[in-house]
Amino acid sequence: MIEGNSEHEMMAEDSGYFWLYVPGLTAGARYQFHFGDASDLLADPASRFQPDGPSGSSVVVDPTRYPWNDHDWQGMSAFGTTLYEMHIGTFTRDGSFASAREKLAKLRMIGINCLEVMPINEFEGEFGWGYDGTLLYAPTRLYGPPDDVRAFVDEAHRLGMGVILDVVYNHFGSGERFCEFTPEYFTERYSNEWGKSINFDGPNSRGVREYVAKNAAYWIDEFHFDGLRIDATQALFDSSREHIVTLIAREARAAAGQRQIYLVSENEPQQTSMVRPVEVGGHGLDALWNDDFHRSATVALTGRSEAYYHDHRGSAQELVSAAKYGYLFQGQRYDWQDRPRGTPGLDLEPWHFIHFLQNHDQVANSGTGARIGHMTSPARLRALTALQLLGPQTPMLFQGQEFGSSSPFYYFADHDGEIADIVRQGRRDFISQFPNLRDEKLVEHMADPCARATFDEAKLDWAEWERNAAIVRFHRDLLHLRQTDKAFSRQACARDGQMDGSILSSTALLLRFFAEKPSDERLLLINFGNDIVVDSLPDPLFAPPGGHHWHLSWSSEEAAYGGSGRRCYDFHKPWVLNGDIALVLAPAKFQNQQNVSTMPLEEWQAGISRVGGSGT
Repeated sequence: MIEGNSEHEMMAEDSGYFWLYVPGLTAGARYQFHFGDASDLLADPASRFQPDGPSGSSVVVDPTRYPWNDHDWQGMSAFGTTLYEMHIGTFTRDGSFASAREKLAKLRMIGINCLEVMPINEFEGEFGWGYDGTLLYAPTRLYGPPDDVRAFVDEAHRLGMGVILDVVYNHFGSGERFCEFTPEYFTERYSNEWGKSINFDGPNSRGVREYVAKNAAYWIDEFHFDGLRIDATQALFDSSREHIVTLIAREARAAAGQRQIYLVSENEPQQTSMVRPVEVGGHGLDALWNDDFHRSATVALTGRSEAYYHDHRGSAQELVSAAKYGYLFQGQRYDWQDRPRGTPGLDLEPWHFIHFLQNHDQVANSGTGARIGHMTSPARLRALTALQLLGPQTPMLFQGQEFGSSSPFYYFADHDGEIADIVRQGRRDFISQFPNLRDEKLVEHMADPCARATFDEAKLDWAEWERNAAIVRFHRDLLHLRQTDKAFSRQACARDGQMDGSILSSTALLLRFFAEKPSDERLLLINFGNDIVVDSLPDPLFAPPGGHHWHLSWSSEEAAYGGSGRRCYDFHKPWVLNGDIALVLAPAKFQNQQNVSTMPLEEWQAGISRVGGSGT
């Protein structure tokens, strides 16, 4: 039914599709579907825009009308990326793409070069995370019209930032809508925790596979997104010769043409096949979220190893292993699930893994929506942030992390009635795995996930960017080090001998970043425990390059970051590695090239004073 109540019968094809040509129909025209004598009007499953929500009319959109300015943009590489996860509805007070676009220059200034936008497809209600998408091709009307999405991506490209989109293909938020068209969208052969499993490999699944795979291509083609983050890939069940994840990747890369795109998998069982080449049986994606790093770092920050943190001790050894090998569980027994977890990945490169201290799930799972900065000390958070941002894996910040946002981030979804009660109980049941979150008094005061106030409270307060200038500077300086110091910027790979690490104690570690020139090497020291007195360190990774000595290049305790101040270090004498600190050491060369161990103390000190630097 076209706007104006004109009706047109669609023509059937042998393939199961229907088509209709309406002369004179232009962009902006509204339409809906209905079947036979049925009175219910339905949105187009491939609608490009729903100005009145998922139950309203679909709108014809002409994607060629937008005047793109990114003709020279080459896309995003998996190598050298710094990610920033954002939820458009809470990123600004206005909660739109237009207002979010105004903040992009700030993110670029601190060193962000790729945005990861949480799902934007149309969903039920007036607010939500977007993971219960009802119409996969329609950018939600809540954040602005489709061209506002294009303008956002265009501006990011102008500033030198890529944009990847979080997509959900493991379930639909409203399965009933799709069943009106055909029951073949779904299957009973598999089950997942979010709803009906999608039919990717059963009878009449060809159209379903095409619907999803072409959606991936659509975002790359018509909106110039630079890649996708595919949600819960373990729940995309498929026994076909070509797995649906592989098909999604193939279609997305084909849509990009000569542009490079970046494809990321969230995968709870840690299946490294996601990032292996198709030729060897993999799915051909680029990177995986690494929950193991997050869990170890969180235990190190908070001291708590409850619930799904149960198998992580937060030790220096775990953090060194994560820096060297990515996943910590690669097939050995995982006690929390009482079964093996993960698959082998010792051969994978660091950029195959994305490391984070916060993301949308983990902040919300705190029960109170609290950021990690409210659960640990500022000094310890700076130390572990240095490990995340200077380590070889791809780092990801969660919105507001760069300025120490105090805004909580809860789970929120606009539902009422029985569905709202189910959502509320579901959240209570999930977080009850944490013993302290079973406290009835705490539960009584938890934010209602279905209340508008919960959504509003999660919105960032951008005045904190100025108020917390020291935190902004801290993140900016670290990302500058990552992107300009050769030892860090080459994304060192331990298997190639470019990076190695050792533990100094259960709470202290060092990472040695090698380089072609000795003067470009770096040593990263992290201590998230008490002070450690170092009389000597029997570890060759601590030995400076020949003819050089270590001097302090950067400290997380700089006064400019709100720290206790930079202290002087003489590494040829006993020294103290303070608690809750991160240090970057760089080599300095002696002018006379003599071996330090044979130099008189006065001459050695004179050599240091000639070299200069703050590590004397």
